[in-house]
Amino acid sequence: MLTSITNPKVKEWKKLHKRKYRDQLQKFIVEGIHLVEEALSSDWDVEEVIVREDYEEKLPQKVEVTEVSTQVFATVAGTETPQGIAAVVYIKQQDLTFKPLTLLVDAVQDPGNLGTLIRTADAAGYSQVIAGKGTVDVFNEKVIRSTQGSLFHIPVFQQDLESSIEGLKQSGVTVYASTLENSASYKDFNADGNAALIVGNEGNGIDPTLTGMADHRVHIPIYGKAESLNVAMAGGILMYYFRG
Repeated sequence: MLTSITNPKVKEWKKLHKRKYRDQLQKFIVEGIHLVEEALSSDWDVEEVIVREDYEEKLPQKVEVTEVSTQVFATVAGTETPQGIAAVVYIKQQDLTFKPLTLLVDAVQDPGNLGTLIRTADAAGYSQVIAGKGTVDVFNEKVIRSTQGSLFHIPVFQQDLESSIEGLKQSGVTVYASTLENSASYKDFNADGNAALIVGNEGNGIDPTLTGMADHRVHIPIYGKAESLNVAMAGGILMYYFRG
């Protein structure tokens, strides 16, 4: 059992809370039994499972398990009331393809919003999610918790959106940008499933360059006095509509 917070392994686990080291080591941490089970049942490679000394649930024999003291687990954990189990997962290398039902996310900075968008894209049967420049890191622990395991179900890329939009359009996919400016109600368009959707930053919306590249600009009508919808809520409505 690891009991020292200065152990090299423990130091590396702590580093994985920072994007710089996740990118460098190509690993990230998930925490809690649900996310650990999702990781283990997926085709992602789990390096090891970390369990607190008082953790009693049985785990699959195929995975390496490292037991740690309560103090060490508290140091590694990212939640205030940890469940006593976490896992180190290798970032999976996936191939981007320009196909319908793609969600493009421009500079969404709130981890909960990005995680909810990924989870909703998974639920709506989308092909992939592409997170562009300025968007919070996909492997941020708060993003992962908000996905509720959907990160392991749907391909998620961190990539330039301009080239992605070009690729989608060249493949014959219709690109819609969610914006209030110079746009029509989403219900004015026929939903045939051959769609890609761009959603943007919580305060500033989509970068004008990206909006200009879209085939159509759409908005969700506001019938009450609210100024706008939360980006994750708006994204959910539009994703379900444009999937057909």
